[in-house]
This record gives sequence, structure tokens and C-alpha cells, in this order.
Amino acid sequence: MVRCLCLLVSTIVLVCLPEVSRGSDVRASGTSMARLRVVILDGATGQPTPARVRLVDDAGRSTPLPAEAVAVMYGHWDHADGYGYQPDSSFYVPGTFALDLPAGRYHLALSKGNEYVAQRHEIVLEPGQDQEKRFTLQRWINMPEQGWYSADDHIHIRRSPREDPLLMDWIRAEDIHVGVLLRMGDFWEIYYSQYAWGEDGVYQKGDYLLTSGQEDPRTPELGHALGIGASDRVRFKDEYYYYDKVFDRLRELGGLAGYAHQAATFHGYRGLMLDGLRNKVDVLELMQFCAPDGPLITDHYYHLLDLGYEVTATAGSDFPWCGKDHRYGEDVAFEKAAQIGNARFYTYTDGPLTYASWKTGLAAGRTFVTTGPVLMLEVNGHLPGARVDVDRGDVVRVTARAYGHAEQVPLERLEIVGHGRVLASASAREVGQSPEHVTLELDLPVDRGIWLAARTFAGPHQSAHTTPVYVTVAGGGFHNPETVEPYLERAEQYLQELERELTQRSDDPERQAWRYADGLRARIEETRAVIDALRQRLH
Repeated sequence: MVRCLCLLVSTIVLVCLPEVSRGSDVRASGTSMARLRVVILDGATGQPTPARVRLVDDAGRSTPLPAEAVAVMYGHWDHADGYGYQPDSSFYVPGTFALDLPAGRYHLALSKGNEYVAQRHEIVLEPGQDQEKRFTLQRWINMPEQGWYSADDHIHIRRSPREDPLLMDWIRAEDIHVGVLLRMGDFWEIYYSQYAWGEDGVYQKGDYLLTSGQEDPRTPELGHALGIGASDRVRFKDEYYYYDKVFDRLRELGGLAGYAHQAATFHGYRGLMLDGLRNKVDVLELMQFCAPDGPLITDHYYHLLDLGYEVTATAGSDFPWCGKDHRYGEDVAFEKAAQIGNARFYTYTDGPLTYASWKTGLAAGRTFVTTGPVLMLEVNGHLPGARVDVDRGDVVRVTARAYGHAEQVPLERLEIVGHGRVLASASAREVGQSPEHVTLELDLPVDRGIWLAARTFAGPHQSAHTTPVYVTVAGGGFHNPETVEPYLERAEQYLQELERELTQRSDDPERQAWRYADGLRARIEETRAVIDALRQRLH
């Protein structure tokens, strides 16, 4: 049975979102009871470790929540739609838990993010039995040992210092080393408040940390903006549709700015062109499950790259909104519900993880995004985000390596991409390759600038993509002459779309661009001037 949750959106619109059904809980009803204790250990330390747990009986019914479950309020539009259970009826524990359960057969699923091998177990409890089970989670790869730390740049949960230790267990249970908690806004209101910003908003435990960011402005005409790493939040309520003012201020405050959702939804491609062509965009959320064609959507990313703009790839879950099946109201499988870290990005920090080292690596573009595979790229020994300047006719060595797990992340193919075209590829089925490791090396003669990236594909919904290395010749650019004109024409089409929006006076509280028509038209003309200059310079 699907129930309906009526939620107040901003202060005006009442919408009805169906609640994801979790099934009935297992309850005692005269059946003999047993006690189950579970201890989850980290294979490297031998100590109890936070983990994600799903426990159901033979009929698929969820067990009651154990007292040890780590519970934090979360929900759509900052409402209390969830607490102890996750959307798929799993829950987080700090390493151990115990339950009194009716005797019978149970199915236990354990996981700890992408780098650990997930486990499934069958447990039979006899009447009156007191049973303890100990399970050890093993890594199939250890990225922090190589200087790479995972992050989810898009988590929506309200927090105060009281919730920090609880949320730390959540991100540790998903092995997310940097959890970015985003304050969300719209034209009318703000949601998911954060208590502090910059260093004051950082909570760190070992090599895991929480930090604050923002998804604001958010409009259906221009898309959703993303702000990471600033020392304060930025919101201009009376100039809400002028994203560039927010981006400029975020940069002044030491942050990075860009667009969420691959700029694919909410007409984000319009805003991306309006601000990206005027050099206001640092990052693009390249991987996420919100858009129907996700998780990897490269169209708008390649658009800016081919026009010669450096943009760093990031990724995030948009928890609790998006999962591998984000059609609310349907019973979704364990692996398809909204989940922190289901899309994530890695940043190379060149040393221990601190807030400062992470921001430095991110600002330098040393990232790759993934829903499972690990992906390494070097061009003449340089990591993603680097500029490599060579002389005309020089040969650059491009090396790409993909890593997976034969059962959990089975690699299929690896590609080296330049100017949006596949320059070299390898299949996991080829001699010398495997579902666990695929390698490509390419010696590429360079006659003109080019951006070079790597991407890999594995099992269903599993892929990864790097930020490019930008190769230039004698200090020139890296744009693609073959796509300049079609991409500039497409950018003009996006501007025309926006102009048509500005003529539509609307009573819809979510569509307020018409109120800012004069300022947006001025920005459109500025962007057209940039397009004209690019057309002359890049041709």
C-alpha cells in the first residue's frame, strides 16, 4: 500500500509525494523469541566499524530498529519523512547491534560504500537461542592509501553540532570521507539549515569530515546552483535570479561555484551557458541519479570544455531525493533507493586529508566521479586538472587505469576521450585485461590544444569519468575548432529559450524569472558579446 505525504512547499504550494513503502515490520505474536547480536569489524583494523545494515525475514518484512541504530531526521523539503530507517529500510549502526526477534530465518545485508565488498548472509534463529554473529568487511581497494579521498557534494540534512557525531557515523558507514551538507533555497524559502560555514562548520574525525555548502539559487528557468567551500552562505533575496552575483561572492569567500544535476534538469544548461561563458563556473556535478538519463551525463560538460573552459567534475547523491530508481511511490529494490554516496567523487590531496588540503585538490581539479569503478588518468605524469603545455608536434603519453571488483564492480570497458571523441578504448574481455583491472596507454601527437579525459563503464548504473588534463601548444588554448560553431549556435538557442521565458508573466510561485527580465536581458547580451568574441577568436 502506498501512502501519500502532503508536504508544504515554500509557503504557497501544497504538493503530495507518495511515501516509499518499507513493508511490514517483524513483530512477535506468540512466536518463541531469540536474541541476535551482530558485530561488524573492519578487516584492516579488526575493530567494530560503522556500516549499513538491512535485516529482513523470509517474507521480506523489516525487523524492528535496534537501539544501536544511528538515527537523524531527514526528508524531502526538510520534513521529518525519515529518521532511523533509510529509504530502503536499511539502517546505520556504529559497529554492533542486538535484537530480540521471533525464531525463524532472516536475511542480512552489510555494506560500507564502494571500496568494501558488500556481504549477504542467511541467519537462522532457533527458539530461545542467544546467537552472536561476527562479520568482517574487507576492502577491494584502498584509495586513501593512494592519496585519494571520496566526497559526496550533495547531502540535504539539517544539522547542529549535536548531530555532527551521528552524521559522522552515517558518512563513515558509507565510507564517504567528505560529506558536504547543503543548505537548500528557492525563491521563497531556505531549507536544511547549517549552523556554521567554512572552518567553523567543519567537523572532523580522523580522515572523515563534514562541511557546509549550498544549493541556492534554485529555479526551474536557470537550474540549480552549487556552492562548496565558502566561509559563509550567500543569498541575495531581492536579486534572486542573478546567479553570477552569488558565484562572484562565493569565490570572494574562498569557495567554488557551479551547477548541480549535470545542468540537465530544471533547464540548468541555460544557466550554465549564461554564467559559464562569462567565466563564473568552477564545477559541474557530472554524476548523479536525479536525471532520467543519469548517472553520467556529459553533454553540457563537453560543451564548455570544447569551447575552452576549465571545469572540474564533482558528484553527489542529492540525498534524500535521488536514487537509482527515483520514482517515488514504488517499492524499490535495496540497491535502487536514495542513498548517501551512491554517486561520489574522489579528490587527490597529496597528503593527509584536511579541509584545506581537500579544498586545494578540488580547486586544482584533481578529481574523478564514480558510481563504483576507480579511475586514474595521467598525461605526461600529470593528474586531472593540470595544464600541460607542449610544442607543436610533441607526443604526450596518456595513461588510464580502471579498477573494479569481479562481482561488485565488474569492469566492461575503458576509454580515453579527447575533445569528446574516443581516442582509444579497451575491453575487460581482451587479453591482458580483466573485470578487475583495465589499462590503456596512448602516445598522442599534439598539433593543437586538446582536453583529455578518461571514462570507464562497469555493471548496471556503474561508471566513472575524470576531470580532463588540458593540453596546450605554446601557451595557447585547448578548444575544439570542429565543434566551436555548433556549440556557439546551441548556446545562442539556450539564450533564446531564456528570453522567451522572460516574456511569460506567471502566477506560478516557482517561476519568477519575469520579475528580473531587465537584469537577465542585460546578462544575455553580455553572454552574446562573449559568443561573438569566441567566434572570432576561436575560428
